[in-house]
Amino acid sequence: MKKHFLLLTFCVCFLFNCKETRSQNLNLISVEEMQELVHLEDMQLVDVRTPSEYNEGHVPNAQNIDFWGENFDAKIDELDKTKPIIVYCKSGGRSAKCASKLAAKGFEKIYDLKGGFSQWKLEKKEIQK
Repeated sequence: MKKHFLLLTFCVCFLFNCKETRSQNLNLISVEEMQELVHLEDMQLVDVRTPSEYNEGHVPNAQNIDFWGENFDAKIDELDKTKPIIVYCKSGGRSAKCASKLAAKGFEKIYDLKGGFSQWKLEKKEIQK
């Protein structure tokens, strides 16, 4: 019984600490917040959709790094870990996975667009082709 209690206590502490660490450098942002952040001088904007999705339209000045591409990790490693980064995909699934990878790689400030490009289009924001 004592072992189970210790194991449960350890798990709760571990999850709490992981959540705290993640929340310090990873933020889910709205379209409005993203519009303000993209204009910051050192902001890196990354679209993690496939090249065909990207070519159909994307947020202006976003670079495309395909989350499912063979060279995804190598391209992510080329980005500056000390500069803030915004990631987005179609609806938020791939960008959430990407954001977790970025946090694990030591990126200091990560923003993930809530609702992804679908939300960006829904709110009728500027699209570049």
